[in-house]
Amino acid sequence: MKDLHDEIYRNVLQALAEDIGAGDLTVSLIPSDKTLSASVICREDAVLCGLQWFEACFLTLAPDITMDWFAKDGDFIQTGQKLCEIKGNARALLTAERSALNFLQLLSAVATQTKRYVDAIVGTRAVIVDTRKTLPGLRMAQKYAVTCGGGVNHRLGLYDGILIKENHIIAAGGIKSALTKAQEIAPPNVFIQIEVESLQELQEALIAGARMILLDNFTLDQLSDAVVLLRQQTGEQVILEASGNVSLQTVRQVAETGVDRISVGGLTKNIQAIDLSMRFV
Repeated sequence: MKDLHDEIYRNVLQALAEDIGAGDLTVSLIPSDKTLSASVICREDAVLCGLQWFEACFLTLAPDITMDWFAKDGDFIQTGQKLCEIKGNARALLTAERSALNFLQLLSAVATQTKRYVDAIVGTRAVIVDTRKTLPGLRMAQKYAVTCGGGVNHRLGLYDGILIKENHIIAAGGIKSALTKAQEIAPPNVFIQIEVESLQELQEALIAGARMILLDNFTLDQLSDAVVLLRQQTGEQVILEASGNVSLQTVRQVAETGVDRISVGGLTKNIQAIDLSMRFV
């Protein structure tokens, strides 16, 4: 992923500054030259993600801290499993602990949730796609976590893809005029996608030359009809993406309609952190 290394350190520096402020008062209880060892233990089954953020929190404060990992990003981890051992300056370990665990717990949660959706549609043609519904300041981190869970990234932001939604269509004067303008201004290798809310709008988009279409809040029957209509008119040349109120309970049915992609905002916005603990020796 583009500039991920720089993004990791931007995330980490912001998190440490937020937590430490003018200085960690409590850590002054510990001698400055004391060394400690610690282990990170998983308290629930999950998909691991966030090692680079976790490591950067400690290494930013003490570059000589050592870490030995027993799992890697994307691995399935089980309750009670030891994930890593850490050794280094006690003050640095204690100061960075919370920020490091916050990243590891959050990103593992995103990867785990994504894997649940991916597993739910195994055997269909569809892939699970993320959205821009991410935590402010952590978009690239969360989108990386989606890939660790087996999902696919949509555009990173407003700058690397054109997604023409309902309000854009209204402001531009209709589906045809919006698509025509988008085709005129799109930089090379930037995709153009348009959102439709009915089969009639789908037909308009196809006539206007759309090659990537977002089916917004379609029922299962409407999704099936859209797939049939598309295959009759274009074969396999247009990508159909389903979106809107997709859950783990419904995603399999959505995938079985024959759509190519299913976008799920809940991969990154409705997340419960994975239970991990760091135990000192």
